[in-house]
Amino acid sequence: MGNRKAASTAGQKAPTPYQRTQSTPKGKIKLAMALEELLAEKDFNSITTAEISRVSGVNESLIYRYFSDKRGLLHYVLAEHQKKSLQQFYTDLVAVSGALQKLRKLIWRTLDNWNKDRIHAKILLIEVRNFPGYYDSETYLIVKEYCGLILSIVQEGIKNGEILNDVSPWFLMQAILGTVEHVVLPSLLFDRSIDPEAFTDNIIRTVFGPVAANM
Repeated sequence: MGNRKAASTAGQKAPTPYQRTQSTPKGKIKLAMALEELLAEKDFNSITTAEISRVSGVNESLIYRYFSDKRGLLHYVLAEHQKKSLQQFYTDLVAVSGALQKLRKLIWRTLDNWNKDRIHAKILLIEVRNFPGYYDSETYLIVKEYCGLILSIVQEGIKNGEILNDVSPWFLMQAILGTVEHVVLPSLLFDRSIDPEAFTDNIIRTVFGPVAANM
């Protein structure tokens, strides 16, 4: 998840995910990358399709051909980044044992990703949720899979005795999601960097202290 503003604020530019789909039309990729470039400079609502066309060098009509409209293009950009993040989560967890350690890794990776790419994080957490179309989008399906991953790890923790068995898995999942999002929001709104390691430690102590069997 990267662009020029994210690179300047987080220290490095994350690789774009679009090249990995070779069958994707070049024009579609160029439009997505152009929107990312513009999002580094201005908010989504102030970006016009004419600007996207100009920056991408692609005919404006192709926005409607590939994405139906500008917001469809935004959902495509977010979905591609979310796919990459989700795959990264699964890869991370392969080498981790124990439910609490898995949850810690997942929380840290989420915070680290959002810290490195605050523009996409801000769009995901603030911008798109205000529109009903988000809940019919591929991005939302990927977010639901992410939530399901957290829920399954919580259930694993209850089953193996790491988490108290009188805890609701669904409520604990919601507590994790809500805490992670709320602690990172100020950094997104005011474009400030965070320390993912320190934030993760505090979340673990605050959220898991009362429910972990051996903390």
